[in-house]
Amino acid sequence: MKKIGKKLAALLIAVLALTAVLTGCSGGGNEEDNVIRVGVSPTPHGEIMEVVKEVLAEEGYELEIVTFSDYVQPNENLESEDLDANYFQHQQYLDQFNEERGTHLVSVADVHYEPMGIFPGRCSSLEELPDGATIAVPNDVTNEARALILLQEQGLITLDENAGIEATIVDIVDNPKNLEIVEMEAAQITNILQDLDLAVINGNYALQAGLNAATDAIATEDPDSDIIRNYYVNVLAVREGHENDEKTQALVNALLSDTVRDYINENYSGSVVPVF
Repeated sequence: MKKIGKKLAALLIAVLALTAVLTGCSGGGNEEDNVIRVGVSPTPHGEIMEVVKEVLAEEGYELEIVTFSDYVQPNENLESEDLDANYFQHQQYLDQFNEERGTHLVSVADVHYEPMGIFPGRCSSLEELPDGATIAVPNDVTNEARALILLQEQGLITLDENAGIEATIVDIVDNPKNLEIVEMEAAQITNILQDLDLAVINGNYALQAGLNAATDAIATEDPDSDIIRNYYVNVLAVREGHENDEKTQALVNALLSDTVRDYINENYSGSVVPVF
């Protein structure tokens, strides 16, 4: 009987020890399940995510914001599962990225629109633009087309009518002022604005440089155009197959909340426009 009692006691101790280990592992896992890692551009996306972070905290989630300075790494990091989501790009860029790089990323929320603008450098108006003037445009396919369409809308160039939203400088069929259109990495354009006559700048990079498309640009896109609404609204993206995950839905609900909409309207003076 004593031997049986000792065996039962030893077995009970082993069971209790295993339970403690499993409980500890489960607790760590639950904590990790409450962490959401999101990749963003610093402005305005990172600033907006700071507001989202507060909303999510009330729901028991911890938002980890990872900032990137380019348009490639946030998607690569999302595809490789280093992020749960990203928020920095418009739909057209996301589609183009998937096509070119074989990634599997999908939009789960339309969030805001950033007007692209033509900003003054050496020239302060379109009227004083000289022959042979230098104008910088983003060099990635989707944003270059967007910039060229804006220049066309201002009567500066004419594009091949078949080029559409994939236009590049080779699609310019009429350039009456012999403008020199310089393709540059979007993030670098504001750094040499003083050396250009004009520049077409993405809304987020303009904001980072202290510029506001609504107040500082010579011309901006029409926010009500079908092209803008269909292609250039900034989205929240996740990996395909994770659209309905609990964390994804919590992030979507927080990002599309009244709190976030009010923050955007109150802080960006028309340079960031919520679409929800």
